[in-house]
Amino acid sequence: MSKAKVYVRHLEAAYQTESRTKFLPLSEEMTKEIKKTVYEILDEAGGEKLLKSSKNVYIKPNGIDGKAYCYTRPELVRAVIEYWKEHGAKKIYLFENSTQSNFTRLVYEITGYAQICRETGAIPVYLDEGPGEIFKFKGSDEYQCDEFELPKFVIENLIKDKDKNLYISLPKLKTHSMAGITMGVKNQWAFPRQEHRGYDHNSLLGSKLADVLSYVRPDFTIIEGVEGTIYGHYPVTALADTAVLPLKVLVAGANVVATDMVGASVFGLTVDDIPHLKFAIERGLSEGVKSMADIDIDGDVSMYGEKYPTDLYDCYPKDVKLIFGKEMACKEGCVNNPLTLLQILYNDHGGKGGWTMVMGKGFDLDEIDAIKGKVLVVGHCAIDEVGDRLVKRLGKKNVYFSGKCNELAKSAAAMFHLMKVSPMEFAPVPLTTSVKCVILSKIHGTKALVPSLISNYIKTV
Repeated sequence: MSKAKVYVRHLEAAYQTESRTKFLPLSEEMTKEIKKTVYEILDEAGGEKLLKSSKNVYIKPNGIDGKAYCYTRPELVRAVIEYWKEHGAKKIYLFENSTQSNFTRLVYEITGYAQICRETGAIPVYLDEGPGEIFKFKGSDEYQCDEFELPKFVIENLIKDKDKNLYISLPKLKTHSMAGITMGVKNQWAFPRQEHRGYDHNSLLGSKLADVLSYVRPDFTIIEGVEGTIYGHYPVTALADTAVLPLKVLVAGANVVATDMVGASVFGLTVDDIPHLKFAIERGLSEGVKSMADIDIDGDVSMYGEKYPTDLYDCYPKDVKLIFGKEMACKEGCVNNPLTLLQILYNDHGGKGGWTMVMGKGFDLDEIDAIKGKVLVVGHCAIDEVGDRLVKRLGKKNVYFSGKCNELAKSAAAMFHLMKVSPMEFAPVPLTTSVKCVILSKIHGTKALVPSLISNYIKTV
């Protein structure tokens, strides 16, 4: 077996001198260098020969959200689109399905992806809209939910016609507090509809990520590492000088598992730290790559070695009491998802405390009975065990529920109300733009799970 080739390119242009707590567009010098480097990587990888019979190109960025440092830099997205415009592409599609609590149309406006599409002629595709078909998660018989809806756009163009169309993945270089890293393989977690992502967001998450990979794999991946995030994938902007590293690196390759392995090494992480990469290798989805010894690295990674933290930074409000189940509390779901949101609302949006959050399974009932005031119960395990008990004692108006393993939209709705933060603060675009995106999304049949836009005023969960 020949080794999988992975390109590592370091960017030399100066990074911003201001604090990273101020998220800024990249400098003209950095933007030009990114474009030059992208062109060189794609030329070395085969250039126009990468195109398939349709000459259509399908590009998937990481557009999880519009929050600073969460998404693939638009400067890289534009460079890749412009490359294929100049190298024979017939049509170019930019497609994504953002995380829960978001309409993808709105995220495109916030990130600048919509403007890029308007200016380049790339066709925007919002995977939370339109029809889909049911597929099976096949990796374990322990799943709570063994099916998911896959958008027909993905089925028709990336599965049925995969031999005709070129699929390029553009993830962001990030650690992840629940999956270890979020790079090329996890970039495809956008494909299951939001409704089906909430189940088994626990120790089985890595298995499900490998399941999706078994259906569809990118032809080429470029990981954007102008910055890399540590302490998870959704950094607190107020702590960006600690949680965001200006690494100035691009990692690229045709083998997505090999490319992710090299990307993980930038953070000092190995396959043993990343469950979904281990599953991918065990299930034969890595094209024979099992270790770094099977990878031909075109570039230098010798400067990396320090192992950076992937779990959340300890910056929670002191007046929010956190109660974890003693038998089980899965950081992959009912723990780290709401804790991440708690961090953001408190540190970046001035959210209020004075309430309690309960997560996991196996509680000290004396501790549960001592809860006063308002309480958010997160995860089906906690709801099943103590939900009724809390409602009977505190009253329904004081108890908030967010079910499944990761029902992020309901967690957000609850916290917007508890912490008195408006959902509209998360959309730094004119109100008219937000309203237009929401209306168009609904007209086009969005299946996005989002909290009420007035959930800070009205209890909805």
